Amino acid sequence: MTEWDARKIKCRPGSSKRRGGPGTALSRKRRPDMNPEEEKAKGIERSSNDPLQRGRSSDSTADEPLFKWTRFYEAFADKLLTYRDRRKELVAGIYGIAPKLKGFSHLQDKTSDGSFKPLSDICPFTTIGLFNRGLTEDNHKAIARELATLLGVSEPVPTTFEGIPFLNKKMSKFFGYEYQRQPDDIDVLWEVFTRGIAFAGSEDPAARTAFATAFDDATSRFLVKWNLTMGLYWIRPWDYLTLDSCSQDYMKEKLNIRITQKSPKGCCTASDYLQLRDTLKDRFQEEAYPVHSFPELSHAAWNFKGKRKPATRDVIERDAPDKEAMVLPEEASAAPPIKSFSIEDILADGCFIDGDKLTKIIERLEAKKNLILQGPPGTGKTWLAKRLAFALVGQRDDGKVRAVQFHPNLSYEDFVRGWRPAGDGRLTLVDGPFLGMIEAARKDPDSGYVIVIEEINRGNPAQIFGEMLTLLEADKRTPKDALELTYKRTEDERVFIPANLYVIGTMNLADRSIALVDLALRRRFAFIDLEPVFGEPWHEYVRTVCGVEREILLEIEKRLNALNGSISADPGLGPQFRVGHSYVTPPFGKPIDDGWEWFRQVVNSEIGPLLDEYWFDNPEKSREMKELLLKEL
Repeated sequence: MTEWDARKIKCRPGSSKRRGGPGTALSRKRRPDMNPEEEKAKGIERSSNDPLQRGRSSDSTADEPLFKWTRFYEAFADKLLTYRDRRKELVAGIYGIAPKLKGFSHLQDKTSDGSFKPLSDICPFTTIGLFNRGLTEDNHKAIARELATLLGVSEPVPTTFEGIPFLNKKMSKFFGYEYQRQPDDIDVLWEVFTRGIAFAGSEDPAARTAFATAFDDATSRFLVKWNLTMGLYWIRPWDYLTLDSCSQDYMKEKLNIRITQKSPKGCCTASDYLQLRDTLKDRFQEEAYPVHSFPELSHAAWNFKGKRKPATRDVIERDAPDKEAMVLPEEASAAPPIKSFSIEDILADGCFIDGDKLTKIIERLEAKKNLILQGPPGTGKTWLAKRLAFALVGQRDDGKVRAVQFHPNLSYEDFVRGWRPAGDGRLTLVDGPFLGMIEAARKDPDSGYVIVIEEINRGNPAQIFGEMLTLLEADKRTPKDALELTYKRTEDERVFIPANLYVIGTMNLADRSIALVDLALRRRFAFIDLEPVFGEPWHEYVRTVCGVEREILLEIEKRLNALNGSISADPGLGPQFRVGHSYVTPPFGKPIDDGWEWFRQVVNSEIGPLLDEYWFDNPEKSREMKELLLKEL
């Protein structure tokens, strides 16, 4: 579980106690002279008497110790447990509170047809999470107060929530939508909640086994991962540690602990979690150890990060300002689903390629997994790439499509994974956009994900992809083909590209400052040529959308075709240097009052400079072509 073993821990320098000496723990059991309540009281007393701890919070005084909040949380959990078989009553009570306060907009369910509705069930951790998510502190207190009244909790609401881990507002539920979750997902969360309370403060092997079984069952469910450890910390903060990102960073850098991730979902198993919990409880007995309880550890981790949001938090975040408005249950059904997207939508957006060709392009992408759109400048490569991605996914969902620009300075460390400076001056291993999309696709195998790489040949693709170049192949998209990364997080880490992750690249053939892609990359991609497209589809779009007269469009087409003929025939240029239709396709919805004046401006500010670049060694030729475009205008 960790880089050190509890049985091999030696006395830290400066400690007056040695392993096995008086007052130390020889096993993973609680000190025999201290029961659970005494241990909690000692921890609260320590926070009261420690001037450093008191000074970190303006609300913490000797009368209101830093960890007195734990009493409220435990009492809240005890009352909440009585609602395990009264969940309809609990949900009704929560929705009764919702109109009074902000912070309930996420309490909605979604069916397979995309419609929203109020929740009919809720888990205990999502309930506690209502006042433990990214809200203002005043809202934390207000929601906690209302829920405490609902449940009949007599302990006072904490005056400060400093150092308590909070949920990310965007991931505030512990269970998925109705169409995503299994029928018993919420029941499983109530089971681990119940077993967690029963096992806390107990040394009963049967209770430990029951808790471990429930823990592993819960972490196998949709949306449950590290956040379960935070939920357990809420309900029994003196018995369970939270493994949110801040705490993991603190344990790694200050306590020299590494958290293993042996579960299928990439988090710790119950066995690993309990081993770490027991080991830390032993270390807490050492006077020289930096922290002496799980609440102290969580608070130290919060201060260690300078009270700022870390670079990566998985589904867990500390406090953040509230920016969302309340959505009442009856309004939930009005929330718009993500819009579907298809080839028909590409055509409606102004694509001049016919539907049959678009269908064949998507079929090639589905079969090959990787595709490059190549062509002269102005043929709409980037525009089409993003819409093909949405059509493949079936939705206009920016969360499933990500665009990346390749350039000469981009490296493997930027795109896949590399070391980056952290805020404390040290280096930290950071995943790039490609690994981020791999992880997103792996977690959601039933959906398509697409990464769009603009101007893929402007960088060095073989160097940027590294070992991922091999994994791009369509027949190597399985776990058995997984490879080691150049920079590994763990010794046994292996990565593969899921079959539901697609790559679309664009390539400008006219850029003479870069080389074409090498054969190794070319073999792994399908290549689609895009041509300048004028004709009837272009006429109809520019005329109906922008109001340019048909006669003007016919003349513009004639002049551009003549220009492209000259470019194609030039021995120093060729067809790949032709001028595409995008230059003379105005942005959607922009009206053109004077068609000829608009064309004159396009030639002078866009096409003309391009021709100067083409014929940089023959300025007379460039001037001649521009004059032909603007003749008699």
